[in-house]
Amino acid sequence: MASRPNIHLYTTQTPNGIKISITLEELGLPYEFTKIDITKNTQKEPWFLAINPNGRIPALTDTFSDGKTINLFESGSIQQYLVDEYDKDHKISYPKGTREYYEVNSWLFFLNAGVGPMQGQANHFNRYAPEYIEYGAKRYTNETRRLYGVLDAHLAKSESGFLVGDRLTIADIAHWGWVRSAFWAGVEIDEFPALKKWEEKLLARPGFDKGRQVPGPDTTNELKNNPELMKKKAEESKAWIQQGMKADAEKK
Repeated sequence: MASRPNIHLYTTQTPNGIKISITLEELGLPYEFTKIDITKNTQKEPWFLAINPNGRIPALTDTFSDGKTINLFESGSIQQYLVDEYDKDHKISYPKGTREYYEVNSWLFFLNAGVGPMQGQANHFNRYAPEYIEYGAKRYTNETRRLYGVLDAHLAKSESGFLVGDRLTIADIAHWGWVRSAFWAGVEIDEFPALKKWEEKLLARPGFDKGRQVPGPDTTNELKNNPELMKKKAEESKAWIQQGMKADAEKK
């Protein structure tokens, strides 16, 4: 039987992409990774679709307990797999059946059903849409801001400074990349002092500092402080995003 772990991560520099590399670094697991160039639609190539039929990053393969390869996709699912299989000491998780275990799941779903989709749409209407549609931009930016308010109020009451209990969990990791990129969606993080403090606290951890750089240099601060660079990046991204949307629409 093949040795475990035998992890290979397929990812790139996005909020969802870095959450898995950070999770792996926080767990101290060995892994290999391949950077996926989404601007060239590498994630749509047959070899990648065999791993993730949805053609999105991140994706991960591992040797499962039966000795066969397991293909995993959707970032929340990958995080749950990693802690279930490898976090036996509960470094970034809680034992199944505990109160905290279910609370972690609540915040994980809050991110995957709320913050991620809403902020992603705010990004699109503010940065990538072929024309500025005020209703769409305001609708999703305001909803992202509302969700940030929920996080901020919760963290303001947290004695540990984490979302659940007394430790960092995959719920914190899942949110971090999105919160770090708030400005891209038109949200000012300074409006949320507890959330800003939490973001800075997590950045100081070695696992976060290393994991965020795995798919390529994290240029978040450079973008945030350089309006011209932001504009250039948005225009570059808009081109391939629009091209990809057109190609998807033309598929039969």
